[in-house]
Amino acid sequence: MGLIQIDLFTTLDGVAQAPGGPEEDPEGGFEFGGWQAPLFDDAVGEQVESGMVGMDALLLGRRTYDIFASYWPHQDSGIAQLFNRIPKYVASRQSLNLGWDGSSQLGPDVVVSLRELRNKHENIHVIGSLDFVQTLFAERLFDRLNLWVYPILLGRGKKVFADGVVPTNLQLIEPVVASPKGAVMQRYALVEGTPGVGDMTKNRLELRPRAGPRTARQSIGGGYRGRPSVQQAVISRITTTPDLCCSHVERWSRVRERTRVPGCGAANRSRCGHPGTFSAGAEPGTGQPDSGELRG
Repeated sequence: MGLIQIDLFTTLDGVAQAPGGPEEDPEGGFEFGGWQAPLFDDAVGEQVESGMVGMDALLLGRRTYDIFASYWPHQDSGIAQLFNRIPKYVASRQSLNLGWDGSSQLGPDVVVSLRELRNKHENIHVIGSLDFVQTLFAERLFDRLNLWVYPILLGRGKKVFADGVVPTNLQLIEPVVASPKGAVMQRYALVEGTPGVGDMTKNRLELRPRAGPRTARQSIGGGYRGRPSVQQAVISRITTTPDLCCSHVERWSRVRERTRVPGCGAANRSRCGHPGTFSAGAEPGTGQPDSGELRG
């Protein structure tokens, strides 16, 4: 049985109305038609084309069909050749005059019609067609959901997930792909069942609060809940590795709390020329306790 794939471009707040141009769908006074154009790049184009490999039928709502039928028959790109060659099916309650070669209208019973299409085709793609997509969501009559999410917020316009959505489980089936301009491709498969629920209060981490602010000296000396602090780990590494010089000490001590673990090892005095010992709390080259300041 074939797959029904929904392909949509959407903003971060879920608006999918008229991504291609100002005249595509101005319904409701929508003034952002063509919002996708400034963010379209080669990476998006490559992913769009790769996603069409194996497509053998188009399934469209009436508005999207009219837009496609007025444009693609007059183009000669690879996508145009594909769209002009494969069968086109239109979902509409109205009686339509379909002038694009290879076009036909679905029957009044969408469920029955889609079952028949699945038996005839391997990869049926629904592009745009937001009103029709709500029916597919409501009846769970799709197998894949392919979303290009763009990093803009519009605040108004027709949404991908509007009134037709019912509780549904989806599974990410490919690694997410990001384009240089910030569009993110996400491919999902429909899975059985409805979303589960739980109680996060049963799983939260129990963090023991600290008694009060810690001094620099306490930060060096103690970890948290039995684990060594960053400084303790640094000191342990230094004191057990005789071939280290103070340049290594400086580099390792500038970690998170940025407290210097001072001194040079006696084994390295001849190499670096810095006298002193590896002792937590000693000034470099002196072996004397430091002031406890956080430095670096």
